[in-house]
Amino acid sequence: MPEHLAPQERATLIARRDPAFRRLIKAVGPPPPRRSAPVADRFSNLARSITFQLLATKAADTIHQRVIDLCQGDVSPESLVSVGHANLRNVGLSNAKAAAMLDLAARVSDGRVRLARHGRMSDEEVLADVVSVRGLGPWTAQMYLMHTLARHDVWPASDLGVRHGWSLVHDLEEMVSVANLHAAGSLFDGLRSDVAWYCWEAVHLFRAK
Repeated sequence: MPEHLAPQERATLIARRDPAFRRLIKAVGPPPPRRSAPVADRFSNLARSITFQLLATKAADTIHQRVIDLCQGDVSPESLVSVGHANLRNVGLSNAKAAAMLDLAARVSDGRVRLARHGRMSDEEVLADVVSVRGLGPWTAQMYLMHTLARHDVWPASDLGVRHGWSLVHDLEEMVSVANLHAAGSLFDGLRSDVAWYCWEAVHLFRAK
């Protein structure tokens, strides 16, 4: 199975399945190894993703550091409930994001969202768990699967960066559609998280020119 391959082996397999990636792989090397985050970090990672939705990185970093400070360095279900909605609003979260954080806290606290079990659950089961939280959609769940749970076969076909990178790699005149990119992912069964990473890298290289 591809998920058990070393990064260089995964890069070789991607290039074999789609030669359009060969030049990019030569430029940036193999994809990074994937390591699942500790269970204790899963809640704070999801809470952080709420802050970062639809915000520029610098602004999101500033606001989320205020959330961390408000929670005295430990963003947990207990600390978020303790500080409450008004205080989360006061440090810069929108009304919707403050409500989403508190909904996440409530669902984790009462067991409706089972973070400790996510490592043993399928991608589909984890996605269903995450999107049950107010304000967390499929894209956030996919990023959680890729970056927090280190899943190898996640294909965020609606991600603008992945679409842009795919279009650059394949020298397309127009950006690939979500539907076409979703279909193209079938070529990379077991490798799609790394293909997405390469698409993001293609955008970084393009912007660095």
